[in-house]
Amino acid sequence: MYILEQSFHLIRTCLEGMMHPFCAHIIITNVLIFNLYAVFVNGKFCKNSNLTVADDFFFQGLNVPRNTDNKVGSFITGVDANLISGLNTLGVSVARVDFAPYGVNPPHLHPHSSEVLMCMEGELYVGFVLSNVLGNRFITKVLKPGDLFVFPLGMIHFQLNIGKTPAVAFASFGSQNPGFITVGNAVFGANPPIDPEVLIKAFQLDKKTVDYLQSQLWYNNHN
Repeated sequence: MYILEQSFHLIRTCLEGMMHPFCAHIIITNVLIFNLYAVFVNGKFCKNSNLTVADDFFFQGLNVPRNTDNKVGSFITGVDANLISGLNTLGVSVARVDFAPYGVNPPHLHPHSSEVLMCMEGELYVGFVLSNVLGNRFITKVLKPGDLFVFPLGMIHFQLNIGKTPAVAFASFGSQNPGFITVGNAVFGANPPIDPEVLIKAFQLDKKTVDYLQSQLWYNNHN
């Protein structure tokens, strides 16, 4: 009975949001999964704030360069609620992006958050494409160390290292789980594959080209 009472108390506290700093009001899934021992918010265990410890809010190692020896020449180290449990429902997360010379973070989007990117080393050619309603206008800039650029929520965007040396950027997001959908991977690397006829008509390509693209190994540069 005690466990049941405590569990219902935790649910009520979670739903009250702002009254409970570690189980706040930003809920992506709007689903609570309950059992006698745990409450889940956004698919994560909602821990009683009286039991939190420093490690619930700690991550180490963003100063370490990542291996960019891959097909796209970049690697993203995302630090979200999957790595820091204390981030769940707090509505923030960060990422480190490492680029090899001329490496690219391919066109992608974040379904849950806008992004603020800061160039730390190197020079980055960045940009995003506005929605169909706004004429798919292309917004672009070259960033140098110390420069910031904002990518609005849901807009397809990219970053390209235009220098001969490695580049590094840090990104911040307005969600504990911004999501990451790489356009090429999603369209041509879907599992199971999208019917080629859809892609032939949608992208105005011939079947040979679509077959080739669907046969490629679409690299995931995100941890």
